[in-house]
Amino acid sequence: MSRIVRTISADASVVCSAIDGRDIVNEIERIHKTSAVVTAALGRLSMAASLMGFGLKGEKDSITVRVNGGGPCGALIAVADSFGNVKAYVQNPVVEIPLNQFGKLDVSGAVGKDGYVSVVKDLGLKEPYCGQVPIVSGEIAEDITNYLAVSEQVPSACALGVLVAPDLSVEQAGGFIIELLPFAPEESIAAVEKNIKKMSSVTSLLKSGKNVSDIALMALDGLQPNILDDFKVNYRCTCSREKVEQALISTGRAELEDMANDPQTQVECHFCDKKYVFTPDEIRSLIAKAEPSA
Repeated sequence: MSRIVRTISADASVVCSAIDGRDIVNEIERIHKTSAVVTAALGRLSMAASLMGFGLKGEKDSITVRVNGGGPCGALIAVADSFGNVKAYVQNPVVEIPLNQFGKLDVSGAVGKDGYVSVVKDLGLKEPYCGQVPIVSGEIAEDITNYLAVSEQVPSACALGVLVAPDLSVEQAGGFIIELLPFAPEESIAAVEKNIKKMSSVTSLLKSGKNVSDIALMALDGLQPNILDDFKVNYRCTCSREKVEQALISTGRAELEDMANDPQTQVECHFCDKKYVFTPDEIRSLIAKAEPSA
């Protein structure tokens, strides 16, 4: 079971949310059958979305984070709820490219750098909040840090990592986002910078036996941190037959009449690979509920 732990400094000026997302990223690999570098890329984005969603206040709030850098994996999308549960999709799940200059999976090469990070927050208002910034590295963590600073004016630090085994299973996956509130004193900022410099990568820390609570506390070392939250999070798709029916109805009567001529209509969920099959009679029953096509 994946976990998110959130810590806060004693003066409440710095917050760190950290995730152990191994189970989530393993589920991503299982569902989408991703190659190693795509598992790393989509895993990083999904954990970032989970951490960002976990900070939303309303129970029905959600966040969608989309990255499209023009790389071979195409668009990557992760959607998280306010409890940190997340689902994800990638346009091209299998990408095989050489390792980078450090001998590691070349996430930036798979994602690309010519594009944008787009974020949509559905907060239950009349219109969702939308933000977009150019990609700076394609490594995901730096791009999330840049998004938070530029679009939301929140000084932050983000670290994300996925360690993929030779058999394509996920050995370790985790990350954190540190956010500095406007009243954070210079001493707190300096302490956070010092902590980040001396910390190993998140996957190295997890592999060495540190848990997500340890990491969240290490990030705020010297600031007398306390644990605010400790939640289990999952890869969770919210698709249902009812939602698919509504999507079909929204296509209009003309489209549905065409579908009714087929022996069966199959709709596949991009997020969980679940397939919904409709007979011609079932399609015809939806026609009466549909608006006439334009």
